[in-house]
Amino acid sequence: MRKILLLIIPLAILAGCKNNNFVTIRGFINKNSGEYISISKVDVNIIQLIDSVKISKTGNFKFRVKTSEPDFYQVSLSPTNFITLLAEPGEKINLAFNHEYLYDNYIIEGSEGSELLRRLDDRLLDTRRKLDSLNVVYEKASAEPGSDTIQNRLTDLAIDLVKAQRRFNIEFVINNINSLASIKAVYQKLNDETYVLYETRDLQYLKILSDSLTRHYPESRHTKALVNSFQEGLKQLNAEKVNQMIETLPEAKLDPNLKDINGRLTALSSLRGKYVLLTFWVSGSKDCISENLQLKDFYKLFHKKGFEIYQISLDTDESAWRAAVKFDELPWISTWEDDPQTQKNALLFNVKTVPVNYLFDPKGNIIATNLHGKALQLKLYQLFGN
Repeated sequence: MRKILLLIIPLAILAGCKNNNFVTIRGFINKNSGEYISISKVDVNIIQLIDSVKISKTGNFKFRVKTSEPDFYQVSLSPTNFITLLAEPGEKINLAFNHEYLYDNYIIEGSEGSELLRRLDDRLLDTRRKLDSLNVVYEKASAEPGSDTIQNRLTDLAIDLVKAQRRFNIEFVINNINSLASIKAVYQKLNDETYVLYETRDLQYLKILSDSLTRHYPESRHTKALVNSFQEGLKQLNAEKVNQMIETLPEAKLDPNLKDINGRLTALSSLRGKYVLLTFWVSGSKDCISENLQLKDFYKLFHKKGFEIYQISLDTDESAWRAAVKFDELPWISTWEDDPQTQKNALLFNVKTVPVNYLFDPKGNIIATNLHGKALQLKLYQLFGN
């Protein structure tokens, strides 16, 4: 028996390794039996067909793809009717499609990266539909009395939609800075000519993302293409803008480096090895003050176990910040945006309201955002125990 076990164990290990070199995709499509569905690898800008299968009478299909690294794939019924997956070796992905167009409200399970892509695609699809609806109303309004006022209002609504989509993609990149899924966020387009991240300054997010993915996926061809894209982006700027970007790029990192209440310069990265809650606040906000009182309790419980708070004040008045820190006796690292006019750290972290926070793990990766009250308490208990 012992000899048999010694033979079985290596075989089981080999079988497990073999399965980890494949991605299995099972799916259901309503009302498409008899048609063929395909899977292709997205090799940067080239779509390579891998396999094509007939959808069964019950609407089911299955693919099994050999892979050794996370990669992008398209599951398609036609060149214009497809969804994109970000699959990792060993994943078993389940898909369900209930509409004529695959990308319309589909369900995915078993792949975190693919679920992130679904969220991106759903939001962009919703924005495009709203813009199309506004365009229809705009055209009809041109023949009505007072059309200029109506069209101006519709234009403002369209601009608001475009800005909201841009903010969504920026937040997505920041919150998923270590995921290849964020590559799609920086390349999404509102139409054939307009990128979602359309402002020149958005190049900094491409820089931040390329730096992060170079650390986590240095050999990925997608990472290398992103780095090349960033470099090409710099070349396309005129000489003056290039010089301005080069001067500011070293600071375009998710690593605040500010003076604390005692005048000591402290970088967020200097706290590696600890779980760090980065928070943004203003002293005149009742919500911020209330949260600080709660954070003091959490800090007392978990600080000795490896928990730190790095707090950035967005007060325009430095004296107001100093007075609030001393009055409330805040025990953690309290810093102040030393340039209230630009507030570069708030800009990099896309802070729109306060209080807002980001939880970093000991390696400096963002693992959670905007945890407040009981949600933050539960997370800290999960990390540190009672």
